[in-house]
Amino acid sequence: MTSTPIDASTAPSFVRHSNRITLGLLRLGLPMGPNVILTVRGRTSGLPRSAPVALVETDGRRWILGAYGEVNWVRNLRAAGEADIAVHGRTEHVEAVELDQVSATAFFRDTLTAYVGRLPRFGRLFARTLFRTISAEEILTDPELAAARRPVFELLPLGRC
Repeated sequence: MTSTPIDASTAPSFVRHSNRITLGLLRLGLPMGPNVILTVRGRTSGLPRSAPVALVETDGRRWILGAYGEVNWVRNLRAAGEADIAVHGRTEHVEAVELDQVSATAFFRDTLTAYVGRLPRFGRLFARTLFRTISAEEILTDPELAAARRPVFELLPLGRC
């Protein structure tokens, strides 16, 4: 499948606006599906920057993916190599290892597809609708294209904060 690269330097406006709400609700401790708070040092300012991200957790391993491509949290995480994630009321310091093209393809093909397949029916429908809405159908249908367009980081524990 041939396609032009996505212009994903910023998430769509509805996502940027809803992220503020999601971040606030997560800070209040409300469960928001697989969403967690990622806090990473800004690559220019050095100040902590927080964003809600979806955490894929399976078989004792954890990943986050840049569904919108090269957004700021992706660039910050790539530069810092580590971050804090707030999961279910506890904060963990993690190392973030970006997957190479081959590993990212395997992640989309094997891990993420199986993860979405194990979700309850509503969760599967929501995930597929979301990916369609953000023009990211390849996340579930074309692992090689998804890996070329969307960075994936495996999160490795460094300790609790």
